[in-house]
Amino acid sequence: MTPDTQPTATPQVAVIGCGYWGKNLVRNFNELGALTLVCDPAEPGRALASQLAPDARVTAEYADVLRAEVPAVVLATPAETHYELGRQFLRAGKDVFVEKPLALTYEQGAELVRLARERQRILMVGHVLEYHPGVVRLFELVQTGALGKVHYVYSHRLSLGKVRREENILWSFAPHDIAVILRLMGSMPFQVIACGGNYVQPNIADVTVTNLLFDNGVRAHIHVSWLHPFKEQRLVVIGSKKMASFDDVAKKLVLYDQRVDVTNGEPIPVKGAGEEVPYPSDEPLKCECQAFLDAIATREAPPTDGDSGLRVLRLLQAAQRSLVMNGEPVTLPSEAFALGA
Repeated sequence: MTPDTQPTATPQVAVIGCGYWGKNLVRNFNELGALTLVCDPAEPGRALASQLAPDARVTAEYADVLRAEVPAVVLATPAETHYELGRQFLRAGKDVFVEKPLALTYEQGAELVRLARERQRILMVGHVLEYHPGVVRLFELVQTGALGKVHYVYSHRLSLGKVRREENILWSFAPHDIAVILRLMGSMPFQVIACGGNYVQPNIADVTVTNLLFDNGVRAHIHVSWLHPFKEQRLVVIGSKKMASFDDVAKKLVLYDQRVDVTNGEPIPVKGAGEEVPYPSDEPLKCECQAFLDAIATREAPPTDGDSGLRVLRLLQAAQRSLVMNGEPVTLPSEAFALGA
């Protein structure tokens, strides 16, 4: 093997937070051979980190991560800490992967994006659904025109629990679906309408329905709830030629040869068979973790970069505004970006 063909060393990362979701990041980065350090202020989190990654150093202090030689940090901490911790680590010259949402306000998110650009650091947001092989395959179907012109998109993310006290269902569940729909459409909607209800805790919505209207006439809706008798995670895209349904519970992507033709002024439903579309069985979170490592190594922005996270944050903030105004429409500035970028 010549020097030019020597394998590139795997970038090393530190993970902050080994709780409900952080433990999955610890496991995946450890399996990828990239985990050097885990930080969790809570003793149970540190104990779990030692079990999952026995070769990694474990600490309770954020300052230890700031001082460490490790070039990149993964934040799996409560949403209200994302801005301050992200800012500290970007200023320290580290690449940052932050779980969704990027921050709690658009202004905070914009500051993180500005800081990452200024320091020439990678900033990535954990919109894991965009890395799901089934969703990636669905993107390909849309991009290649297999569905024809997209007419309508809807997403359901429903289950019983986990009910949160620090954020409502819109901010907890909807970011994944918003991110996917924005990527499918390649632009921001110009109007957002959101309605919902608070049933378990005052002023914390348990159920929301968010409607999006795009410049090209496409509509989308996102229904999220943690008060639902069964689990459903489904994304449906209705096109002029065919329709597609991705069911993340059943682990199936189905392409339906169904549409509505207009003959002599009469709408005629065409009901063809559904064909299951195969896709790789790779764990979505592992794909996302690998994307961060690739971005660190190549210095190229990952699919869910800071700008992507900022678009999701802008839409979330608009939906929240509509929600508190009991469904009043909120207008957004027009913004287009490359489909699949």
